[in-house]
Amino acid sequence: MLQAVDKEVLDQVNAWLSDGTPCWLATVVQTWGSSPRPIGSLLACNAAGVVVGSLSGGCVEDDFLGKLTAGELAADAAQFFQYGITAEETEKLGLPCGGHLYIVVEPLQPMAQTLAHFRQLTATLAQRGCAKRVVDLQRGTTHIVSPCDFAPLQWHQDTQVLEHTYGPAQQLFIIGSGMVSAYLAQMALTLDYEITVCDPRVDLLEQFSVPGVRKVADMPDDAVRAYANDPATAIVALTHDPRIDDMGLMEALETEAFYIGAMGSTRSSNNRRERLLALDLKSADIDRLHAPIGLPIGSKTPPEIAIAILAEVTAVRKSQAANARAYLAAIA
Repeated sequence: MLQAVDKEVLDQVNAWLSDGTPCWLATVVQTWGSSPRPIGSLLACNAAGVVVGSLSGGCVEDDFLGKLTAGELAADAAQFFQYGITAEETEKLGLPCGGHLYIVVEPLQPMAQTLAHFRQLTATLAQRGCAKRVVDLQRGTTHIVSPCDFAPLQWHQDTQVLEHTYGPAQQLFIIGSGMVSAYLAQMALTLDYEITVCDPRVDLLEQFSVPGVRKVADMPDDAVRAYANDPATAIVALTHDPRIDDMGLMEALETEAFYIGAMGSTRSSNNRRERLLALDLKSADIDRLHAPIGLPIGSKTPPEIAIAILAEVTAVRKSQAANARAYLAAIA
């Protein structure tokens, strides 16, 4: 998934090249042990020492910039480089204990082909599409594959080929177009979710005005089948109307979505479970449903409820839901 900070890096690269300024782009392609920045993280800099993004959060950036400006690294062609090979280097550069950092560095010149390459990339991302950059260090070539499906970064050590897919990896499918849905969509956009809002109540859906969100006026079960049958999807039902929510949830519980939640009190959630059981859904499938939805942070207002929902979705995606609830219980 393209993080917001990494989009800033690509936007800056595009701006520098458009202004005729050469620069470098570095990508984290592999980590060993502890690493403060994940695989796929980006950093860009120019010869004036302006840096956007981060590789480690330690002293790596200073050393990296020094090597670039001294002509010791990626002077004329893309290069693979390793940090943290020795214990002394790990300590000197502020990497966590045992941390190794492998990067690919590309020197970028403001030529027509390079400009077109990054303009295509940023234009695709602006439309919330996916684009795969393929960088072949041995052949000295770079190209973009788009459209494409999201895939984790691949670094082929033997052939020195980097395949890096940019774009939204996670999807958020929202049933209902009320205030909580609007706040939730706004917050989720900052985390680079691709968002679909479904509501068969066309008049309400027309009033939903969050830019960058797909709006679907279908019945929720049809919409789930069309847009949300994906293991990278979170599905939330927020209408409080069982005639709408239950239809979507019945279909959602048949999908591989990593998170399924429904808004309502404990009592209404228990009633919903009985209704779903009566509709011949398996008890094990219904157990996947997070209801009442969201982490228990005492939320009351629509934005607070949206925060609680997005926090729980994030915790589930990161396999930290049990830890999050235990921590909240401990500090209550």
